[in-house]
Amino acid sequence: MLNHHLHMRAGALYAGMTIGLLGGSFNPAHDGHLALSRFALKRLGLDQVWWLVSPQNPLKPATGMAQLDDRLVAARRLAQHPRIRVSALEAQLGTCYTIDTLRALRRRFPRTHFVWLMGADNLRQIPKWRAWEEIFQSLPIAVFRRPLYAAGYGQGKAALRFGRAWRPAAQAKNLARIAPPAWVMLDNRLDPHSATALRQAQISGKDQRGKKDND
Repeated sequence: MLNHHLHMRAGALYAGMTIGLLGGSFNPAHDGHLALSRFALKRLGLDQVWWLVSPQNPLKPATGMAQLDDRLVAARRLAQHPRIRVSALEAQLGTCYTIDTLRALRRRFPRTHFVWLMGADNLRQIPKWRAWEEIFQSLPIAVFRRPLYAAGYGQGKAALRFGRAWRPAAQAKNLARIAPPAWVMLDNRLDPHSATALRQAQISGKDQRGKKDND
C-alpha cells in the first residue's frame, strides 16, 4: 500500500525534487485526473505529482460536495501510481485559497521546485481566484488543454497579463526550474471525463435503483 500522507515537517526529504501540484475538489476523482498526472510526470520531467484534495473550493457550492474523507478514499483507490501522492494537505494546513496553500508550501519546502498544474478552463477562470497574480509570481504553471478550451486559451485576462511569461512547449522539461512567472500550454490528448458528468450519472443511477426498489 502506498503512503499518500505528506509530512509537513519533512521538507528535507523533498529538497531538489520537482513536484507538480494538482489541486481540486476531486468530486469525484476520475481517469482524466490520472491521465493528466501521468502526462505531467513524463512531459514535465517531474519526480512526483501531488493531488491536493480541497476540503471545499471557495468558488463552488457546498451542495453536492461529498465528504472530504470519502473523496480521499476514492482518489487513493484510483491513483495507484508510485509517484502520485494523494493528500488532504489544505486540511492539514488550514487553508482554502490556493495562494495561502502555496505560501505555506514555500515556507515548509523551500528547496523543492513546484509546478502548478491546471486545465485551460482554469486559465480562463483564474482571475477570479484570490491574489491570482501572486500565484503566477510564486511558481511556474503548466496548462493542459481541455475540451471546449483547446483553442483560444491565449485570449483570457491571465494569458494576456502574463503573455511575456509564456514559454514554448519545448521548454516543458525545464519548467520546474524556470524562475516564475513562467507558464506553458501542453499538447496533451483531450480527455472527455468530467466530475460533474460523473456525479450526475451517479445520481441518475441511484434514482433508477430507487425506482426499481419501489416498484
